[in-house]
Amino acid sequence: MFQVGDKIVYPMHGAGVIEAIEDREVLGEKQQYYVVNIPMGKMQVLVPTAKVSDIGIREIIGGNEAKDVLEHMRKREEVEGLNWNRRYRSNLDKIKTGDIYEVADVVRALMVREHTKGLSAGERKMLDNARQMLISELALASEMSEEQILDLLVKVITEQDNFAPDVDNEKHIPANEDVDVN
Repeated sequence: MFQVGDKIVYPMHGAGVIEAIEDREVLGEKQQYYVVNIPMGKMQVLVPTAKVSDIGIREIIGGNEAKDVLEHMRKREEVEGLNWNRRYRSNLDKIKTGDIYEVADVVRALMVREHTKGLSAGERKMLDNARQMLISELALASEMSEEQILDLLVKVITEQDNFAPDVDNEKHIPANEDVDVN
């Protein structure tokens, strides 16, 4: 069971902090809920404590694992030759797992594809959502700002692929500047 102040990940929504644990009556049924503040989208969600494992709620990763995720993103992988619809479903399934490595794979693949072939409107939206989920967890895990994490992601991807992805509010990190996750 989680406690107030715990940092968690809600699959498909991102990382957040448990602000309270409250008893509420919904549809005539009284249940205990986690009140979770999710900075991405400035949301507050109620999660039934009894459904946490069904939903896939988990603790956020630690600072050392954040470094591992970034290192994982540096690995060059061949992009699947799937058509748009199958690729989209495959990526959506990865995101739904809530596993940060799966989400990182989607972000990397879509960022590379965006540069090399372009993205459909659906894939562009998926990239924006997946990137924000990844950034929200890495920011909470490392205590860096979301802007710093975005800069770091762009740097990690571009140093391997020699391209500059189109990212809103992109800030460039000078090549000689080292950024540490901790």
